[in-house]
Amino acid sequence: MPTVSLTINGEHVTTEVENRTLLVQLLRDQLSLTGTHVGCDTSQCGACVVHRDGRSVKSCTILAVQCEGANIVTIEGIAPPGGLHPMQEAFNHHHGLQCGYCTPGMIMSLLDLLRVDPRPDEHVVRKWLEGNICRCTGYQSIVDAALECADRRASGEHAHV
Repeated sequence: MPTVSLTINGEHVTTEVENRTLLVQLLRDQLSLTGTHVGCDTSQCGACVVHRDGRSVKSCTILAVQCEGANIVTIEGIAPPGGLHPMQEAFNHHHGLQCGYCTPGMIMSLLDLLRVDPRPDEHVVRKWLEGNICRCTGYQSIVDAALECADRRASGEHAHV
């Protein structure tokens, strides 16, 4: 079996994987990072979104061996110890989650949006989330959370977002 070495949430990891192992399987099954979810098995829902080298990707579409040397950040890696990331706080404040299954992928996608566009408007947020499906909230609370996080960042309240 091939060996893959990568950094996950700031920790260097080297592990053996089968050639066909998807990144999401490595994260969940081998490394017990279960915040990344598998929702559809067809790359349609976005529940599996993580950051690879700073950009959001659907981890169900990438083989683990393709991530050799990559820097991977999952939902478990975004918050300070014992706290919440500002985007998580905004989701909580705006009730941007119900069952919570899509939430990690939504948050990871939105963090990438704020990297690309620090001051998106509602239309941009909705367009960005087209690859993420939520069956519970109706999206408005998710959009409101993203806009609040962007506003707080712009005001300097959360410069590290």
